[in-house]
Amino acid sequence: MRTTPIVLLALLVGCAPPKGPDFFVVDPATAGEIRGDVVFSGPADAAVAVDMEQDPGCQKLYGKDPKREQLIVTGEGGGLGNVFVYVKQGLEGKKFAVPTNSARIEQKGCWFEPRVVGMQAGQTVEVINADPVTHNIHPEPRLNREWNQSQAPEDGPLKRKFSLPEVMIRVKCNVHRWMRAWVGVLEHPYFAVTGKDGKFVLKNLPPGDYTLVAWHEKLGEREAAVKVGPRGTVDQRFEMK
Repeated sequence: MRTTPIVLLALLVGCAPPKGPDFFVVDPATAGEIRGDVVFSGPADAAVAVDMEQDPGCQKLYGKDPKREQLIVTGEGGGLGNVFVYVKQGLEGKKFAVPTNSARIEQKGCWFEPRVVGMQAGQTVEVINADPVTHNIHPEPRLNREWNQSQAPEDGPLKRKFSLPEVMIRVKCNVHRWMRAWVGVLEHPYFAVTGKDGKFVLKNLPPGDYTLVAWHEKLGEREAAVKVGPRGTVDQRFEMK
């Protein structure tokens, strides 16, 4: 049987692989940025000693001077650390490629480091146990699938993903009740976690009007409306009490 050109074209189209998603690409000629800081005013809570008696392996790491937990971490000038700053609104309709690199959570000194982590939906998060004791990592999402995994000192890295955006996901260790971390999962790459100086920067933003949010596990959220012009730089300060 002779195959006509039209039939042949239809067969080729039918066998073609499905087209991938069209990811949004920022024009570097017009991209802007938001930079700023988060500051804390008011008396900060004192650091609280953590009783690690239940695990001699953890207690041994600190000797007579126990690990102290401080939820409000500040630096010079009142800069507030461990604040998750992200774009909440203004990027609707844009789909961004998922990074190939991994976010990272390390269990070190019987603590999660860092305490606050940002990543994109679909990105891999790698969990490392750097301690001589067995740990457990147990995220408690509301939208994503929950998982609960023990990790011995000799175990290799755990690799998992969160498929849906969710701000924030609490992470705990079922073995050591004092261990806590938070993960912010977004559809886009415009987020940052402040250091002790409270500073943050969101680069390579397309021009537009945005709602920016600063989240802290104890002090709550602050929002700000921000307009980024072509090649513009916007300074934004959040104050928390």
